[in-house]
Amino acid sequence: MVDKRAFTRIGPVVWEIPASYRQDMRVPVRLFADEALLEDALGDKSMDQAVNAATLPGLVGHVNVMPDVHQGYGFPIGGVAATRTPDGVISPGAIGYDINCGVRLLASRIPQETARDHLADLASALFANCPSGVGVKGSVRLTSKELERVCREGAEWALKHGFARAEDLECTEEGGRITGAEASGVSARAKERGRPQLGTLGAGNHFIEVDVVDQVFNPEAAGAMGLVEGHLAVQIHCGSRGFGHQICTDYVREFQSAVQRYGISLPDRELVCAPLDSPEGQRYLGAMACAANFAFANRQILTAHVRRSFEETLAGRVRDFDLHQVYDIAHNMGKIEDHQIAGETVRVCVHRKGSTRAFGPGFEELPAVYRRLGQPVLVPGSMGTASWVLLGTEGSMQQSFGSTCHGAGRVMSRKQARREVRGDDLKRKLEEGGIRVRAGSLPGLAEEAPQAYKDVDAVVDVVTRAGIAAKVARLRPLAVIKG
Repeated sequence: MVDKRAFTRIGPVVWEIPASYRQDMRVPVRLFADEALLEDALGDKSMDQAVNAATLPGLVGHVNVMPDVHQGYGFPIGGVAATRTPDGVISPGAIGYDINCGVRLLASRIPQETARDHLADLASALFANCPSGVGVKGSVRLTSKELERVCREGAEWALKHGFARAEDLECTEEGGRITGAEASGVSARAKERGRPQLGTLGAGNHFIEVDVVDQVFNPEAAGAMGLVEGHLAVQIHCGSRGFGHQICTDYVREFQSAVQRYGISLPDRELVCAPLDSPEGQRYLGAMACAANFAFANRQILTAHVRRSFEETLAGRVRDFDLHQVYDIAHNMGKIEDHQIAGETVRVCVHRKGSTRAFGPGFEELPAVYRRLGQPVLVPGSMGTASWVLLGTEGSMQQSFGSTCHGAGRVMSRKQARREVRGDDLKRKLEEGGIRVRAGSLPGLAEEAPQAYKDVDAVVDVVTRAGIAAKVARLRPLAVIKG
C-alpha cells in the first residue's frame, strides 16, 4: 500500500510520487489534494491503482489524480492518463464501465419563490416521466438498425426525432456525436441490453436534480450560461446504461489475451489494454464511440422528458417555464487530443475516468458564447449537498491534459453505506431539510447518502487553488429523483 511518505509536496495542493518509486513506473503520479483529501485518498487502493496505471506503455507526462479520487476497476476513479498515438495503448478499465457517464445542466428563468409551492408536484412528474431503476426500459423503441443509427449519430439522432433543439447540440461536448463509431465492434449481447434502455436514467449514483442557483462567483460567465442567483436549474447525471457496461465487459475480456499477443506486462490484469493502432485497439475505439453516442442521445431524450415535466407542472402557474441547455459534458471517456508535452505538440489518447475535460479559453470547438471564457465544467455533489459549475483554465491545459474533478468522490463503499444508513431515515432527513425525494429503492437511496461522499466544496476548493478550474456558480438541491 502506498503511504504518505511516498509523496513529495510540489505545491500547496499538489503532490507527486516520482517514477523512481517503483521500477516499472514509466511516469510520475501527480495528486491534487489538500492534507485531508490526501488522507482520504490513502484510505483505499486508489493510489496503488494510480501507481499501477503509471506502468502502461506509451504514457506521456504524468498520471494525474483528482481530489475526488476513489478506488475503481484497475484504474482509479478520478484518474487521467495520456498515451502517445499511434503506438501507445488504450485501456477500457481506464475509461470505465459506464462509457460517457456525464452531466447535463439546464437553466431557467424561474425564481425559486415562484416555484416553491409546485416543487413536490414537479418532483413527482419527473419521477413519472423519466424511467429509472436497474434494467428499466424506456419509452423509445428501437429496431436493431435504428440502434446502429443512434450509435453513429448520437444527439443528432435525437434532434431528427424531435427530442432536441439545435442549440442543445451546440452546447454539448463534441456536438453530441463522437466520430469513428463502428457498430460492427459491438457484441450482440451489448445491443440486446442497450436497445430497450434509450431515454432511461438507471440507478446507482445517477440522478435528476432540481437545483437553485445558490451563489454566483463569476457574473460574466454565469450571464453567458443563463445562470441567475435564486433561479431554478436542473442536472441530469447518467451514461450509456447496460449498453456501455457490456461493451467494456466484452473488451476487458478480449484484451486479456491481447496483452499476451503484444507482449505487454502489467501489474494488474484489470488494466488490460491493447495498442491504439492494433486491430483490437481500433475495434474498441469504434465500440466506445458507439457507447458515447448512445449516452449523448440518452441524456438528450431525458432532457425532453424533463422539459415536458416542467410544462405539465408549471404551465399556467409560472410565466416562463422553459429550460435552456447550459452544457453537457462527459467524465468517462477516451479522447484523441493534441497537448503540449515538454514544449512539443503531441497527439495522445487521454483516458479520463471520473474526470471532466476542462479546456481553457480559446478552444475552437467550444460554442462561440463560451470560447473566450473556457469550457463549462459540471461537478455534481453527493445527494443533498451542493453542486458546482466551473470553467476550464489555461492551468488545466498545462498541468492535467485539460482535465479536472468530476464530483465529490466516495469515501464509503455502497455495501458499507447500505449497512450504516437506513434509506427511510435518509429520505426523511432530506425532506425535513426541504429537499423533495423521489426514489424507486430505499436501499439504493442509502448507497448515495451524503456521508458516503467527500465534501464537494473541499474538492472544488482544491482544483481552483491548483488552477485547473475556476468557480462560476454553486447550486443547492431542491428535489432529487433516483432509480
